[in-house]
Amino acid sequence: MELEVCELAPSDWQRMPISAVCERFTSGGTPSRKVPEYFTGLIPWVKTQELTDGLLQDTDEHVTEAAVAASSAKLLPPNTVLMAMYGATVGQLAVLARSMTCNQACAAMVVDSKKADYRFLYYQLLAARQQIRSLSTGAAQQNLSGTQIKQFVLPFPHAELQTEIADPLWQLDRRIDLLRQTNATLEAIAQALFKSWFIDFDPVRAKAEGREPEGMDAATAALFPAEFEESALGLIPKGWKTGTFGDLAELAKGSVNPLTAPEEEFEHFSLPAFDAEQLPVFERGETIKSNKTRVPVGAVLHSKLNPHIPRVWLPSRIGAHAVCSTEFLPWVARRAASTELVYCALTGSAFEASVRALVTGTSNSHQRVKPDQVAALEMILAPVAVSDAFTRVVRPLLRRVGENRLTAKALAELRDSLLPRLVSGKLRLPEAQEQLEGAAA
Repeated sequence: MELEVCELAPSDWQRMPISAVCERFTSGGTPSRKVPEYFTGLIPWVKTQELTDGLLQDTDEHVTEAAVAASSAKLLPPNTVLMAMYGATVGQLAVLARSMTCNQACAAMVVDSKKADYRFLYYQLLAARQQIRSLSTGAAQQNLSGTQIKQFVLPFPHAELQTEIADPLWQLDRRIDLLRQTNATLEAIAQALFKSWFIDFDPVRAKAEGREPEGMDAATAALFPAEFEESALGLIPKGWKTGTFGDLAELAKGSVNPLTAPEEEFEHFSLPAFDAEQLPVFERGETIKSNKTRVPVGAVLHSKLNPHIPRVWLPSRIGAHAVCSTEFLPWVARRAASTELVYCALTGSAFEASVRALVTGTSNSHQRVKPDQVAALEMILAPVAVSDAFTRVVRPLLRRVGENRLTAKALAELRDSLLPRLVSGKLRLPEAQEQLEGAAA
């Protein structure tokens, strides 16, 4: 099927189906979850919610070679172009930064470098996404098939021009990817500090052994005791307490029906928005078809749906008309805690494991946790002075994460404005370069 981008491209560009420029067109598979060992490997395993456009550096889950051999999953080389075929993510894209495998909901296009630039194919698909999504079919959810995708006909100029067109767009995507990597590093630093202070009690252990705690000034070190004491949860720092997550945060309640304010603009924190770029979507009330939960300032959003896919959202800013999916639990820090401390508690690996153990529902796609169960999870509570010191260190890191997301969004918007004109041959390359230089200023 010839896509609409063919009508816009110069007549001397060759029209070819995707299959003609690929040395391999395939999909993937899901190793059996009845064999937990399959998910203890080093091979990144891609799910469609991880296709967020641009380079894909890593995945949430990793599988073993045995898992690949025992399933329909296949090893894919770097520069493979992936497209989501099913459901809410249909049409989403990514380019593999390294060798990975994927599930059956991804179409995988291994481009023949003698016939096309993999980046040019990626950008053609990105430019055609709206039409591609309109071609998906299905009553319960919108789906594409691999047969459909590989028959899509796109315009391809000569190899040198493909590269010239892809280069400026790729520069923007690499800058976006760098911001994402920076954010991952900042998040890892915050989580490592939380684990060191509140899970492993490294400063207390150091002082108990007669050493100075690492990475902190004397005033901060003085906040930690030099010994442990017994508790219902085992040994804890002396003077600290045992409690629950509910002692750190309370659940904000308040339902709103946006349809009652059809002209009002809502800041909508939805599951798809989280999966895309962790930035809310601004929508008029008339377009939001179901009840939502109000999001108060300082809230941390924690998804109760499918906890095997952790979704914890620390909004960079919250407006007066912020609402979220009822699948999110909006937790607000109590006086003895902070938004950042609540966020780091929710994203800790031990806490995530405890939440997963609470699930109800037999289907992997419809498992949920109850808010009162999350609130009742046991925790060790530090004195307010220690929590405040942690917040002073971590708050600038997590604020920068939010700022980087906004910068990445601005770069993506510039890319998307250049994209249709470049891949259709309507924009001269010097003009595109000028706009890139303006964005870098």
